[in-house]
Amino acid sequence: MTHAILLAYSFVVIYPLYIMVITSFKTNLEVMTKPFGLPQSINLSGYETVLLQTNFLIYYRNSIMVTVVSLLLIIVVSTLASYALGRYEFRGNKLIYFFFLAGMMIPIRLGVLNLFQIFQSLNLFDNLLALILIYTAMGIPFSVFIITAFVKQIPKEMLEAAQIDGCNDWQILIRIYLPLLRPAIATSAIYHFIPIWNDFYFPLIFIKSDALKTVPLGTAIFFGQFQTDWPTVFAALTVAVIPAIIFYLIMSKQFIKGLTAGAVKG
Repeated sequence: MTHAILLAYSFVVIYPLYIMVITSFKTNLEVMTKPFGLPQSINLSGYETVLLQTNFLIYYRNSIMVTVVSLLLIIVVSTLASYALGRYEFRGNKLIYFFFLAGMMIPIRLGVLNLFQIFQSLNLFDNLLALILIYTAMGIPFSVFIITAFVKQIPKEMLEAAQIDGCNDWQILIRIYLPLLRPAIATSAIYHFIPIWNDFYFPLIFIKSDALKTVPLGTAIFFGQFQTDWPTVFAALTVAVIPAIIFYLIMSKQFIKGLTAGAVKG
């Protein structure tokens, strides 16, 4: 029964990707007449339009830069904060921790008007740095929540042994904590990668220049007001999803470890 459920779920997840890929190789006529059938021949006109006749590669570069920088900032800041909150007991520790948790409960979209005014005053409107700051602020609370839980599970005996060997705080963090925190960091990275890569809302509000558009915003140009070239749309979507698949395949081993950590003890 369990295997049947997993197979059914896998089908539900994979089938839309299959339809997306095969549709990108069809003609418009085939899309309308045989939406779920295989193409009669390989049609690459959609990919030629996406890669050669538009600025899609520029949008791709912008999305990669925004996503990578945002993830790096989220991971670095969250790891340092979690290290301090999880290892040290000090006055205000719990208050600071709950301050981070509060960030998970407040929808950042409620403050979009204030963000608009702030970015205009800082000359960050129509600037990729604005997106990076937003995504970093959105990602830190959840990452602190996840990584702090892992930090608290690390036996104090390991830290005491490292201190006896003469390790300082930075050496303990780098040599002991980081290797043990890789599953938590991978879980956080995968969790935030997809929302950042796929976000349409904030680029639509804060980015106006065509040269600064991200992939979701750039993909919208392929939808016509009266007519849409569907093979081109699905070609753009296929190209857009490649980094997410590659990133997950690279991080999946650590991600699974992060999901199953603590499930089995002894």
